[in-house]
Amino acid sequence: MSLLARLMYRALVWKERRRASRVASFQSPPRGESENLDLGARGETLAYWYLRQAGYTVVARNWRARSGGGELDLVGWEGPTLAFVEVKTRTSQAAGPPEEAVTPNKQKRVIKGAKQYLRQLRRKPLSCRFDVVSVSLHSAKGLQVKLIKDAFKA
Repeated sequence: MSLLARLMYRALVWKERRRASRVASFQSPPRGESENLDLGARGETLAYWYLRQAGYTVVARNWRARSGGGELDLVGWEGPTLAFVEVKTRTSQAAGPPEEAVTPNKQKRVIKGAKQYLRQLRRKPLSCRFDVVSVSLHSAKGLQVKLIKDAFKA
C-alpha cells in the first residue's frame, strides 16, 4: 500500500466531509445534469484512490470503446487478476444503496466494454472479474466507500 495513495484518499475524504458539513444546513434542489456529472467524477476519484490504497494498480480510468459499445469506470490489476470496476455514487438512500444501480442492463454494457478492452491487450490476464465500488456521500452519515469484489459474472 503506497503512502501517496493513503494520503490522497484521506485528503479527499477530508474534503468531502467539509463539503458535506457546509451543505448540511439546507436541503439542496434537484440536481441538474452537470451536477450529477460532477458527483460521478467525485465518486470515481474517491474510488480510484480507495482502490490504490487497497493495493490495486489502476491502468485505465473512464475507458471508452471506439465502437461506442461500452464504458469502463476503472480497470485495475489486483495481483494477477484484472478487475473491471463500476463506480456508483449517491448522496441519499432514497433510491437505495448505490450498488443496486448496477442493473442487469448496466452489467451487460460493462461486460461488453470489458470484452473490447481485453481484445486490445497484448498480455492476456489469467483471470478477470467485475467489481463494484459503492460511494455514499451523506451529510448526516458522512462518507462511506464499499468495495464489492466479484459483484457479477460475465
